[in-house]
Amino acid sequence: MRIDAEGLQYRELNERIRAAVASGVREIELDNVRGQRYIGVGLGEGVRITVNGVPGNDLAAFMNGAELTIHGNAQDGVGNTMNGGTLIIHGDAGDILGHAMRGGRIFVRGNVGYRAGIHMKAYRSRFPVVVVGGRAGPYLGEYMAGGVLAVLGLDSDGRVPVGEYVGTGMHGGTLYVRGRPEPWQVGREVAMHELDDDEWQELAGILADYAGAFGLNGSQFRRDEFVRLAPFSSRPYGTLYTY
Repeated sequence: MRIDAEGLQYRELNERIRAAVASGVREIELDNVRGQRYIGVGLGEGVRITVNGVPGNDLAAFMNGAELTIHGNAQDGVGNTMNGGTLIIHGDAGDILGHAMRGGRIFVRGNVGYRAGIHMKAYRSRFPVVVVGGRAGPYLGEYMAGGVLAVLGLDSDGRVPVGEYVGTGMHGGTLYVRGRPEPWQVGREVAMHELDDDEWQELAGILADYAGAFGLNGSQFRRDEFVRLAPFSSRPYGTLYTY
């Protein structure tokens, strides 16, 4: 089913999507999307949506298993509190990508803004994965509590693909960076490590899926290019509070 979003207010567009899904439609293609918010919010398994254009804020928020493919850029709040599903973005994305995300996968071909992965967490059987193909802005993985967040630095001319304050307040999960951040770029709550066999096996599987999503050559990634950032403690600010 195709829906032309030209001129539609975001409420009307999302009402049409929900009505189509309620009627049994499982594949939807949206044309001429220009900033409409909340596309894919709360959608469950078995639904596939292709977006042609630039969706607005909170794309795939609270999503519960649907598959969204974006042929364009995305704005802020992508995957906000996402529970499950797959989101593939063929362009760039804005700030707070994966905010409080607790399941599913987000693959971005290009760059992302500030605070990607903030408050990401794993929950019971849910395990979130975010892969950024290009660069990520400052405060990557801020207060991260679970899951995997990887930044690949594709097309970044050899520059370290992260900004300042990487992992600030991080108390769980794993950050993989293709490149070696300078000590001043990394939050005091995390340490850098070389990858062991199990960690590389985990990351290599994720990278194979990422490469497949964008038609890339997965063999270009090597273990020795990556570092792992992990927190020192599950309670980095425990001494600052009185109980």
